[in-house]
Amino acid sequence: MEFLLSLKIAVRALRTNKMRSFLTMLGIIIGIAAVIAMVAIGTGASRIISEQIASIGSNILLVLPGSRTAGGIRLGSGSTPTLTFDDAKAIKTQCPAVANAAPIVRGGAQVVYGNMNWSTVVMGITPEYLAVRDWPVTEGRNFVQSDVEGATKNCLIGKTVADTLFGSENPLGKIVRVKKIPFTVIGVMDRKGRSPQGSDQDDIVFVPLRTAQRKLFGSQFPNSVGSIMVQAKSDLELGRAEEQVNALLNQRHKIGPNREPDFTVRNLTELLDVAEQSTKAMSLLLGAVASISLIVGGIGIMNIMLVSVTERTREIGIRMAIGATERDILLQFLTEAVLLTLIGGIIGMLLGVGGAKLVSIIFDWPTLISFQAIAIAFCFSGAVGIFFGFYPARKAASMNPIEALRYE
Repeated sequence: MEFLLSLKIAVRALRTNKMRSFLTMLGIIIGIAAVIAMVAIGTGASRIISEQIASIGSNILLVLPGSRTAGGIRLGSGSTPTLTFDDAKAIKTQCPAVANAAPIVRGGAQVVYGNMNWSTVVMGITPEYLAVRDWPVTEGRNFVQSDVEGATKNCLIGKTVADTLFGSENPLGKIVRVKKIPFTVIGVMDRKGRSPQGSDQDDIVFVPLRTAQRKLFGSQFPNSVGSIMVQAKSDLELGRAEEQVNALLNQRHKIGPNREPDFTVRNLTELLDVAEQSTKAMSLLLGAVASISLIVGGIGIMNIMLVSVTERTREIGIRMAIGATERDILLQFLTEAVLLTLIGGIIGMLLGVGGAKLVSIIFDWPTLISFQAIAIAFCFSGAVGIFFGFYPARKAASMNPIEALRYE
């Protein structure tokens, strides 16, 4: 009953000064809305990174050609083909921690079907590549080893290429021309989305590795490959797989103890995990910055409540004269402060959720509304009311009734 009475008095006091009450709540409204919107945007960014990590595959190492020195001139990384198809075979068979190794040859080409043409990425692969990338074929079939060894003119196409060249037509069995060479479409890949670098992973054509080496991207080093994607057997084996790949390639390439390797092994999972952690840290930072406005709003509430205590000094004196205790006065003004912050918190939550949705629609940026963030923000708004409302309430409760009645 005591609390309900304080609540009624608080509502009446807030309704008496509607504009002042609204302006007092504005800091809390903006603070709560900003916290919820910023956390939603940051969480959406984290989800994008997580999806990109999943799209790369799990437990992945990428082996790239290194640099060489020729005639006293140091050539850049990747400028000389130092990796071969046989290196990939050796990695798969001689490294116990490795589950799969997929050599890759990559280039660009114009792909033509009928009167449609499209410039895209063409990649020469082996059947293991799709297993390493966890990239299923939704229509048709994957390459088999005979496609690679026989350098067949078969190809797999990504969703973007399929939609661009064929539209609603079924691509399976159709003939496309890659660099004027006819290829039969034997499969369509599942949609992968954007890569961590932002490129469209579905804008791609896969051909057998030997076909790419011999017929599309001729080289004076016919057995060379552009890179090798290696998959460890598990997360726990990833570090050991990296050590084994380095040791094996050093041995195969005759790299002495004082010589720099002509290859580079990169742990993609570690790199992408760092990116994900950075995004989470940025999300927390955005939330922390937005929380500052809550503190500013709380200071505004303390200021207004102190003004209210001064204005209502005679009212406080009258209430004390007719029997109100210090506890009653404290509860009355504390209830007003908490009610201000809670109402502001509810309005801020609605604006924050609406703002996050609006950002998602206008900028095509995925936002993830966190109910945990909403609950924390709401509880925090109540805590702000108690913290910043306590001093004015305590000041009102500690007044001398006689002095309060004399106040003009």
